[in-house]
Amino acid sequence: QVQLVESGGGLVQSGGSLRLSCAASGTGISVYTMSWYRQIPGKERELVAEVDTYGATTYEDSVKGRFTISRNNDMNTLFLEMTCLKPDDAADYYCQAYNRRAIYWGRGAQVTDSS
Repeated sequence: QVQLVESGGGLVQSGGSLRLSCAASGTGISVYTMSWYRQIPGKERELVAEVDTYGATTYEDSVKGRFTISRNNDMNTLFLEMTCLKPDDAADYYCQAYNRRAIYWGRGAQVTDSS
């Protein structure tokens, strides 16, 4: 079992930066591929970025070059560094841990556009 808690969301202006964190408890995250998803009300949840157990990363096209996903297995924490934020980045951001045995989700952190 893994419990995931996101933090770091808030109000941002276009061009601003924000860092999301996802703290895990229970089983260590080293055995999971870790991902960030986001969802706008009325739309499907979409994958933003992913980092596998080897540290390989993938990004959704619209965030490439602006967002950086990273993991610290010793801290049991996942991060998403977001820069050059745009209004379209405003959403609820969710942390996910998965492997062949299970999928776990956090409850989300809200990123709101202030413009």
